[in-house]
Amino acid sequence: MKFSYFLGVALVATLFLAAPAPGSAQITVGVGVGIAPPAIPIYAQPACPSPNFLWQPGFWSWGPGGYFWVPGTWVAPPSIGLLWTPGYWGWNNNAFFWHRGYWGRTVGFYGGINYGFGFFGTGFLGGRWIGSSFHYNTAITNVNRTVIHNTYIDRTVIRQNNNNRTSFNGGRGGIDARPTQAEVTARSRGQTMTSEQRYHEETSSQDRNHLSTVNRGHPNTAAISHPYSASNRPPHFTPVTSADRQAAQQHVTTQQPQHGNQQQGNQQHGNKPPN
Repeated sequence: MKFSYFLGVALVATLFLAAPAPGSAQITVGVGVGIAPPAIPIYAQPACPSPNFLWQPGFWSWGPGGYFWVPGTWVAPPSIGLLWTPGYWGWNNNAFFWHRGYWGRTVGFYGGINYGFGFFGTGFLGGRWIGSSFHYNTAITNVNRTVIHNTYIDRTVIRQNNNNRTSFNGGRGGIDARPTQAEVTARSRGQTMTSEQRYHEETSSQDRNHLSTVNRGHPNTAAISHPYSASNRPPHFTPVTSADRQAAQQHVTTQQPQHGNQQQGNQQHGNKPPN
């Protein structure tokens, strides 16, 4: 099933329509960004509202007004047993390109980015599936225990957290991490975002308050319990302006990434992104 992801401007249409059809989780190609995304902000995680909901960490995406923050939120997986692998920005061929997140049986490569809440750069430590129930590690995951009873505590994972909030892989100042062959294979077999996740991201792109140029890398709404929807709109919604779109266009390149390296996360570190 295909999902509509038209954001109203040619730039964003080019960016998202270049992505592969649902069922495949390859990178977005065709549009690169010449400036690095802001650092991942530090924020509190809202309590998990329902059993078997999984955490999708907040991330910086690119839209009509430039980089915008997609709040972290709890989402329902497309089927029992699937885990979410976050997307990440990778430096390649003098631009940053986005590797979309995906659903799979294991958590794969997400650029070594520290998204927090169990996504500390490699794998996921916030919980695990046991049969048809997801069990939450309450040492690092916030759950509502009045409605969720499948929990455990593993405090040893706290030591694996780090304070590096860099949001991109490769290039000057980027995370130096590479995927294993198993992680490359997992990405190629992953399932793309659900319609709920896509609506959440699209709505975030349309609110000017989510733009990094407006919030200076510190979004007021960093995380929410439920994804944005028709009945759950961003507070104090302000549309993106034509000036925002014009400013963002200056940082866009139509260069294609070098696919042999980009799809495997092997960015050319010898090339330096602009300041």
